[in-house]
Amino acid sequence: MRMEVLSYNDPQGVRKVNVVATRGTGVGGLVYAAHTDVVPVEGWEYPQAGPFEPHQTADRLYGRGSCDMKGSLACFLAALLTTPLQRLRAPITILCTADEEIGYHGAEYVAAHSEIYRDLREQQPIVVIGEPTSLQVVHAHKGIYVFKVTSRGKAGHSSTEAGVNANLRMIPFLQEMARIYHATRDAAEWRDDRFSPPGISWNIGINDFTQAANITPERSVCTVSFRPMPGQDAESLVNLARDKAEELGLTFELQHGARPVFVAPESPHIQELLELTGKSSSRTVAYGTDAAMFEDLRKIVICGPGDIAQAHTVDEWIALDQMQRGIDVYRRMIERFCL
Repeated sequence: MRMEVLSYNDPQGVRKVNVVATRGTGVGGLVYAAHTDVVPVEGWEYPQAGPFEPHQTADRLYGRGSCDMKGSLACFLAALLTTPLQRLRAPITILCTADEEIGYHGAEYVAAHSEIYRDLREQQPIVVIGEPTSLQVVHAHKGIYVFKVTSRGKAGHSSTEAGVNANLRMIPFLQEMARIYHATRDAAEWRDDRFSPPGISWNIGINDFTQAANITPERSVCTVSFRPMPGQDAESLVNLARDKAEELGLTFELQHGARPVFVAPESPHIQELLELTGKSSSRTVAYGTDAAMFEDLRKIVICGPGDIAQAHTVDEWIALDQMQRGIDVYRRMIERFCL
C-alpha cells in the first residue's frame, strides 16, 4: 500500500492534514473521497451527549459530523474491511481532505501536491465523493464564489462630527449588489431549471460593527456569496463587483471561487452507479463538494449515506439504516470496479 500524509498550515498557522492511500495497480479502479473537518459546534442542543460524543439510539447516530460526513467514511471503511485485497484487479484509493467546509483548501492542496493524485489523472478511476445524498446518484452541483468588500472610515463621537462614517461609501456599493441581485434573479442566463433552486442565490451580508449609536462606524464590511451553474460566466459578476468597489475606493477580496461540477447523466459510469444503487435516474444538488477541485478526474459522482437536511444542524444525526445501506452500496462498488 502507498500512503501520503500531506500537511499544510492554514492562514491562521494551524496545521491541517490530508491523507491519501492506495493499493493495487493498473488503470481504472475506484477512489472514495471524504473530508474529515466539520462545522463549528456552537449552539449544539442534543441533550443526551456532546457534539463529539457519538450517541446511538434505536435508529440514529448523533454527533457533529455523523451525517457530514464521518458516517459516510465509516461506511466505506467497513465495506473495505470485507474486501479481499489480495484479489484486486484495479486500484482502490481513499482520499481524505481537510478544510472542505471553509473552501476546499485540503482538496486543492492534494490536487497540487499528491503524487498519488497525479497517477489518478492517468488511471481515470471512478471517483465517489461520499457526501450525504441519501445514496442518490448526483452528477452535478453548483459552484460557490465568496468575496468581501471593506470600507474604512474613522471612529468618533457622533456629536462632534469629527468621525468618518464608513457606511457612506458602502451604501452605493450595496445598491449595486442589490441591482445585481434583481438583475440575476429572473434572467434566463442566470437560471438553470435542472437545479433546485434554479437561481444563483446571490446572498448579501453587511456588518458595520456598531457598538453604540453615538459612535461613528470606522469599518463597514459587505460579504457576497453566489452559486453559479454550468455554462454561466461567474467571473463577469465578480468583475462587476470588483470594478464598483475600486470606483468607490473600497477594498475588494475574492475569498473563494469554485466552479460548478457537471458530468453528463448519460455517462457510462453514472449509468453503472444507478444500476448498483437501484436508482432510475441521477440528480443535481445546490451545495458544493471537493469535486470542484478535482477537475482532472473525469469520472466523478457524488453518492453517500445520510440526508443533507441533517448536516450542520444543532443535533446532527444519520439514520442507521442509511449507514447499513451505505456499507452495502460501497461494497458493491468495490466489487464492480476493483475485483
